[in-house]
Amino acid sequence: MTADIYTDLEVGYDVPALPGMAEGDIQTPCLVLDLDALERNIKKMGDYAKAHGMRHRVHGKMHKSVDVAKLQERLGGAVGVCCQKVSEAEVFARGGIKDVLVSNQVRDRAKIDRLARLPTFGARTIVCVDDLANVGDLSEAAQAHQTTIECLVEIDCGAGRCGVTTTEDVVAIAKAIKAAPGLDFTGIQAYQGAMQHLDSYADRQAKLDVAIAMVKDAVQGLRDAGITCELVSGGGTGSYYFEANSGVYNELQCGSYAFMDADYGRILDAEGNRIDQGEWENAFFILTSVMSHAKADIAICDAGLKAQSVDSGLPVIFGREDVTYAKCSDEHGVISDPQGVLKVNDKLRLVPGHCDPTANVHDWYVGVRNGKVETLWPVSARGKAY
Repeated sequence: MTADIYTDLEVGYDVPALPGMAEGDIQTPCLVLDLDALERNIKKMGDYAKAHGMRHRVHGKMHKSVDVAKLQERLGGAVGVCCQKVSEAEVFARGGIKDVLVSNQVRDRAKIDRLARLPTFGARTIVCVDDLANVGDLSEAAQAHQTTIECLVEIDCGAGRCGVTTTEDVVAIAKAIKAAPGLDFTGIQAYQGAMQHLDSYADRQAKLDVAIAMVKDAVQGLRDAGITCELVSGGGTGSYYFEANSGVYNELQCGSYAFMDADYGRILDAEGNRIDQGEWENAFFILTSVMSHAKADIAICDAGLKAQSVDSGLPVIFGREDVTYAKCSDEHGVISDPQGVLKVNDKLRLVPGHCDPTANVHDWYVGVRNGKVETLWPVSARGKAY
């Protein structure tokens, strides 16, 4: 954000902080990004993708931030974003991201109409398809707006959600797309989301072996039908090395690596080490303050359920082993403090269990470096769930 935009923003009402403030003066609870760690994570994934000849399309649903996506393009060579909803995709397209994949199905006619307008913002627009009946509606909307919608046929390679399960279906839908005015067949979507958080590296690899075999069979089936895949897209923070070395995927869709939440941090790499202890750094935190210590062994902080998502477990207090986040209610977090080391107004960094839905309940990211607030970024696509 530029300096003139900050002029009318009041700390504590409009925003949690402004650039130039000391980190200790940030109003809590709020989202804090360690910019040094974030930038190292982004560069590391970018270097990996480049070294393996892979495109990296970052997952916009994770951070819902145009500013973070642009940083990923600038520092990590990201080619664009994938989103889950049309309204979310529209935020990124309107914000200047030029390559947008809705890595989901779009079936409602009003949503399809908005999807067909995305290219008018200058964005390459791609969507997933898993049903022949969807093709005609997409084609009609693209023709109405004189735009082109690119399509990936989605394979259910183990997540058990959307997607077809046979090569025959992949080929049939691809042929229909190729024949439909206003549509282009671009390739395959094959993201195995169900295994991303399995702790064991071997267990994750076994799931991906099945997925890769399905994708290879589908690609060969398309070749036999005279159809070429430009993109074979998938891969997440818990599996990207499998897709990158598969010989068939050419685009990754990693998201959480940039922030690194507590749930992802617990999974193990090939050597049996937690991935947040070497592979990736924690860069995303809820900054919270101690608001009460009326009981000797319990501190109460101001980050409860309304400041985070606990679907993947409670947050972890960063850099501390002497205190533990024990439970929470709407507006309070209960911290076990057996030695009574915390004091009222002490600030703590919490690593949330799940970064995606936690980001979605906040309006702002406060970027900090060397103990100072360096930048303020809006959570651009917050609430864009339609």
